[in-house]
Amino acid sequence: MKKKVFAAVMAGAMALTGTACSSAKAASTTVAAHNGTVANGMDSYMYCETTTCGEWEYSEAEDGEIYGNEDFNTEEYNTIKENGFVSVAQSPLSTFAADVDTGSYCNLRRMINDGWGLENVASSIRTEEMINYFDYTVENEDDVFSVQYSVGDCPWNKDNKLLVLTMQANSEINVPNEGNNFVFLIDTSGSMSSDDKLKLAVESFKLLAGTLGPKDRVSIVTYSGSSETVLVGSNDYKKICKALDKLKANGGTNGSGGINAAYKCAEENFIKNGNNRVIIASDGDMNLGITSQSGLVDLIKEKKETGVFLTVLGFGSGNYSDANMESIADAGNGNYFYIDSIEEAERVLCEKMKQTTVTVAKDVKFQLEFNPAEVAEYRQIGYENRQMSARDFSDDTKDGGEIGAGAQVTVCYELVLTGSGNGEDGGLKYQDTVLSDNAGSGELCTVSVRYKAPDEDESTLIEYPLKDNGISNKEDFNFICGVIEASMVIRDSEYKGNSTYDTAYQLAFSGSDNNKYREDFCKLLVKLGADG
Repeated sequence: MKKKVFAAVMAGAMALTGTACSSAKAASTTVAAHNGTVANGMDSYMYCETTTCGEWEYSEAEDGEIYGNEDFNTEEYNTIKENGFVSVAQSPLSTFAADVDTGSYCNLRRMINDGWGLENVASSIRTEEMINYFDYTVENEDDVFSVQYSVGDCPWNKDNKLLVLTMQANSEINVPNEGNNFVFLIDTSGSMSSDDKLKLAVESFKLLAGTLGPKDRVSIVTYSGSSETVLVGSNDYKKICKALDKLKANGGTNGSGGINAAYKCAEENFIKNGNNRVIIASDGDMNLGITSQSGLVDLIKEKKETGVFLTVLGFGSGNYSDANMESIADAGNGNYFYIDSIEEAERVLCEKMKQTTVTVAKDVKFQLEFNPAEVAEYRQIGYENRQMSARDFSDDTKDGGEIGAGAQVTVCYELVLTGSGNGEDGGLKYQDTVLSDNAGSGELCTVSVRYKAPDEDESTLIEYPLKDNGISNKEDFNFICGVIEASMVIRDSEYKGNSTYDTAYQLAFSGSDNNKYREDFCKLLVKLGADG
């Protein structure tokens, strides 16, 4: 099989426009790779304009040189700057929004299975989404959230500790639900013509339609050059499938027009005390109407005030815009998944339907206060694009993340313990740090969580003090460590220590626990070169 060369995209880094000789793709800010070699340019990337002519795509670089490649790729990803170590004495608070998205893992799985090279894909890797794809053991059953955590030796740096915290929303929480009002918003533009896009999206929605109850209703809105409402308020499975089967891919992509039409439809069919949700299926490539990421985010922020929630389903490759899909999900009281197979569609839309479509807590925010008597430095692993200022934690006007019934959020920190000799010298010439009596409690940190009920505007605060009680579940801890190591190796992280694909595999395999999804992850590592 010919090895394809993955071309990552740093969305928003540079605004470019181009002309097209066919209807295939509009120009975008692209990091292009040609014939197995990344083109020269800033930081080993080349920004270029792309044009499609016949069967070949041509690229004009900034220096005017023309390149051609039949496997040319214009996928788009937001730039991620990996979190570094932070001194507890200087910044004891770590604040961020919850995130239960899993799109990054499934997208990476697609790249590996399709044979893409993984050079220069750092910004497609969101470690928290890789970790959160998998389920972990949470034994206690509190009213809204349950917590399980472990503190163990950090495998890639034995001098440090690793804190792994999993919070799970109660799957049986009493959330009023007078029925589901789903609007399927389906991209039917020309770029959706391949089998892994519109065809897969149609079959995915059929799976969801098969789960409907008597109080549920489905509407279908499509968009290409313009939007069209093809079905309104039905729970007739055959009628829904018939409407889905008629969809064809052609024309441009007016995503903003489709979003406006879908939310209007959701509002007109709004179910009081129900689950009102727009579910977008797209490759994220938008070239008509509002096309900028910032413009789409502003539009979605406006629409979320209607009380309608959002689920974003990504499909396809080549021109896929992860940047757009993730950004609108984060902005719109939403969650984001990437569908690379009908099996993944079944997992997201059937097996985990309540987690995917029934929000039990919105605007969920975390704040960890580390105890300087125990922890000298910390490094949060993942959640780079969900960071918040400390003052935003108690500000109920600041957006957090949404969590569905039974969904889990796993958070990991690499810790440098006080007195280990690895942290920065905390000695100050002109002042002393005075610790409170609580500093002698032996607590590593206190985890504070703010969340709102789905129909409330005022948040509730809960707190969990954490001590080093060792590892609560060895299999979960090892597997999570394996996922983290793999993500660091793929992105060539400066913090990877002694991590390799082999060590990542050994950790993940030791924690696979006969779980199909964990075993599949181990198989991906073997494809990447791990000795399995």
